[in-house]
Amino acid sequence: QVQLVESGGGLVQAGGSLRLSCAVSGSSSSFNAMRWYRQAPGKQRELVAAITSGGSTNYADSVKGRFTISADNAKNTVYLQMNSLKPEDTAVYYCNGDWGGYGARRWSNYWGQGTQVTVSS
Repeated sequence: QVQLVESGGGLVQAGGSLRLSCAVSGSSSSFNAMRWYRQAPGKQRELVAAITSGGSTNYADSVKGRFTISADNAKNTVYLQMNSLKPEDTAVYYCNGDWGGYGARRWSNYWGQGTQVTVSS
């Protein structure tokens, strides 16, 4: 029943910035963890950033220092702030999250539809 919808992608020049949003709906409890993945043509999908319900974050080495993941629980939205963008950041970015796995709550994982980010040189 949980739905994730990404937005904020687009075309930007190298060195520019974008902020991606992942709107969460249909959840009756807080997430365990939210993640951003990306997949470029011909490449495997890779984990870009993750955040836990406790606020801990983790980043891929390739984006560390440039990207920031955050969650606004009041707005039920997860963000990925992307600064100093490089052409190699070009990819479809996907939001992912999981809930449950404790007590009577069955563990579940959900994906968004993806949003295209294109960085020109």
